[in-house]
Amino acid sequence: MQTFRQRKSQLGQGMTEYIIIVALVAIGAIGVYKYFGQTVNGVTAVAAQSLAGVQTSARGDVTSAAGGAKTNSQAPHTMADFQTPK
Repeated sequence: MQTFRQRKSQLGQGMTEYIIIVALVAIGAIGVYKYFGQTVNGVTAVAAQSLAGVQTSARGDVTSAAGGAKTNSQAPHTMADFQTPK
């Protein structure tokens, strides 16, 4: 039979693993947003304006931002690229 202390320890281990997974997903999301954030914002703006019935030239801006994101994603990167600006 497991004691209360052993069960509590196992629950704590599960919670720790869950927190690590959530942190890794958050870090990945931040990285994706860093490279594709302008594109995501543009697509969201185009969708919102289309739903509102507004004609906009933002679609061209989104296309050019997507091209820039693609170019940036294909360039070689090092850990120095991820340093915070001073």
